[in-house]
Amino acid sequence: MTDQPTPGVRSEVGRLRTVMLHRPGNELRRLTPRNNDSLLFDGLPWVDRAQAEHDAFADVLRGRGVEVLYLSELLTQTLADPEARQSAIEHTVTDLRLGDTLRRYLVDALGDQGPSELAEILMAGLRTDEVSSTGSLVVALHEPDDFLIDPLPNLLFTRDSSVWVGDRATITSLAMPARRRETQLTELIYEFHPRFAGVQRIHGWDAELLEGGDVLALAEGVLAVGVGERTRPAGAERLARTAFELGLAHTVLAVPIDQDRATMHLDTICTMVDVDAMVMYLNVAHRLSAITIKPDADGDLVIEPIEHFLDAAARAMGIERLRLIDTGLDPVTAEREQWDDGNNTLAIEPRVAIAYERNVETNERLADAGIEVIAIAGSELGSGRGGPRCMSCPISRDPL
Repeated sequence: MTDQPTPGVRSEVGRLRTVMLHRPGNELRRLTPRNNDSLLFDGLPWVDRAQAEHDAFADVLRGRGVEVLYLSELLTQTLADPEARQSAIEHTVTDLRLGDTLRRYLVDALGDQGPSELAEILMAGLRTDEVSSTGSLVVALHEPDDFLIDPLPNLLFTRDSSVWVGDRATITSLAMPARRRETQLTELIYEFHPRFAGVQRIHGWDAELLEGGDVLALAEGVLAVGVGERTRPAGAERLARTAFELGLAHTVLAVPIDQDRATMHLDTICTMVDVDAMVMYLNVAHRLSAITIKPDADGDLVIEPIEHFLDAAARAMGIERLRLIDTGLDPVTAEREQWDDGNNTLAIEPRVAIAYERNVETNERLADAGIEVIAIAGSELGSGRGGPRCMSCPISRDPL
C-alpha cells in the first residue's frame, strides 16, 4: 500500500497531494425558487450536470496525481463510530424551532438510521412530509415541504468549513445561518475518522467567525486573512494569536474586503498561481490594503499601520515584490469574470492552476503570463458563487 501523504499545508502553490471535495448530491435537489436565496444559491443548478462537472474536476486532479477524498464518504465512515453518531445527532437537534416533542422524536428516529442513511439526512435535510406520528405541534403547523432539518447545498464548497494551517486542521466558524451545521460535520470527521487520528485541531465551529475562503497561505509562515462579510475582525485576530502561539506563522495580514455577495471571501478577489504571483480582480487591486500583525517578545499582538496589500505581502514574504498578473481586462469584463469566479483558481503546483473555462479572457492572460491553465466546466457548479479553490480543501501539499 502506498503511504498516505503527510497532512499539512504551508503555501497556496506547493505540489498538491491530497484534497477533500464534496460531490454535489441530493442537497442540491432540495433547492427551490422559495429557498435558494436563504440557502445562498443564486439559481437552481441542474444537478446531473453539476455532478458531471464535478466528476470531471476530480478526474483532472487524479490525473495530476492528487488523492481525492470525498466528504460524504468520510462522514459516512465517521458515523459508524457510536460517539460520533451521538455528537452529530445532538448538534443537529439543538435548533430551537423544533420544540421538545419533535426533538425527542428526531433523536430516536436519527438514532435508528445506519451510517449512510444518517449521513444523507444530515447533508440533504429532512422535510415535514418525511416524518409521521411525531405528536408534535410544530409538525402539525408546518407545510408538508417545510424543512425540519435544513439541507446543506453549500457543502460543495469544502474550502470554507476547514482550512489547514501548517499541520493543524483549522475548524472554521461560518457566519451565515444556512451554513453553520457544515463546519460541525467537518469537525466530526477530523475528530473521529481514523484517517485523521492524531491530527490536532485549532479554532472551532463555536469560536469567532472565520471562513476558509478568507485564509490564504502566501508563503511559509505568512497568512493573509480577508475580513468582510464572512470573517470578522475577532476571527482574524483569534487565528493570528493561535498561529503565533503554535509557531504556525510569523506574520498575518488582515485584509479588509467589501462586505457584499460579489466579494464574500478573499479568494473571490485573488488567488496565488506561483510562489510570487497572484491573479487579482483588477477593479479592487489598486485599493486592496492590509494591516500587518506580528507577535512581540511577550506574545502580544503588534498591529502595524494599514498599507497597500501588495507591499505588505511582499515584505512579509521576504521578496522584492508580489507579482500581480495583469489580466488587462476592461472594468465591465473584469466584473463579469470576477462574478464568475475568474480569480478563484486552484494551484496544483507552481505555475499550474485549475480555472473555470468560461472565464476565457482571464485564462488567456494567465497563459500569457506563463501559467498552465487547466480549464474545467462550471456552468452549474458556480450557482452558489464558488470556483475551483472554493470547491477544494487541500489537506496535503509539498513544501516549497
